[in-house]
Formats: sequence, C-alpha cells, structure tokens
Amino acid sequence: MTPDLVTALRPLLTAEASAEAYAAGTDPGDLEQAVWLRLLERLDAEGPPLDPQEWLRRAVRSEARRTRRTSRLERPYAVEPVDDGDLGPEQLALAAARGRALRAAVRRLPGRCPRLMEALLSPEDLTYREIAGELGISQGSLGPERSRCLGCLRRLLAPEVAAR
Repeated sequence: MTPDLVTALRPLLTAEASAEAYAAGTDPGDLEQAVWLRLLERLDAEGPPLDPQEWLRRAVRSEARRTRRTSRLERPYAVEPVDDGDLGPEQLALAAARGRALRAAVRRLPGRCPRLMEALLSPEDLTYREIAGELGISQGSLGPERSRCLGCLRRLLAPEVAAR
C-alpha cells in the first residue's frame, strides 16, 4: 500500500468507522482494521480503486453490515459453561491429547498467530489490553487478527479432524 494513499485515507476512514461502529455494535478500531485489510487484498488483486474515497465509504458500510449480521447470529451463553470435574481417566487422556494437538497446530501457524493464540489460550485468562501490550499491537487490531488466526487454525486442523 502506498504511503500517500494511507495518509490520504486515514482521516476519512477514522471518521467513517466512528460513524458506523456504534450502529454495527463494534469497536471503530476493529472496523478500521477490517477495511485496511480489505484494501490490501484489493490492491493485491486489482490495484488501487479509481475513486479511493468512495470505495472506502462503501467498504466501511459493507463491513459494518457484515458485523451486524454476524452479531445477530452469535448468542452469549445464558450461564457460564461449567467444567465437569469428575472425568474418568479415558476422558482426561483424550482431553490431554486434544490439547497437545491444538498446541502443536498453533505452533505451525504463520506470522504472529502462534504468540496471539498462546496468549488467548493462556490459563491466566489475559484481557485484550494485556494481550495487546504483550504482543506490541493495538487493542483494536486484536479482533481482526484473532479472526484471521482462527481461520488459519481451522484450515490447518480440517484435514486432521476429517482424517479421524
């Protein structure tokens, strides 16, 4: 991405994301990150848009709609799921094997995904702010980054799950 394009679009993106985020039920920073990613993908595939400002406005609205649709489908647990403490030795062995397989797959992820996923899987139950500080990235970029890493992890684990 060219620095002048980033410089030109940053104020507009910040304003548009701030305007759309509340109605979409998301953080403006997450919306900005998603649009920057979409722009990078577009630059790689098609080159820069003819009218970058109009493209950016449409992209922000599109990402906000996607976020609203996703949030309508996601439902929080009514109560916290409980850990069944009376597992037998077989269930404990299977759970340990699944945990080892998951951590091995996490280590094979690209980029900073292994560190992010290890922080998310940490028994210390770190907050997004703590994870962002540990990884040296903005808190607003954790959501989109986590989504990308989970997508990579799903693709990595799909053949292993299908093989069983």
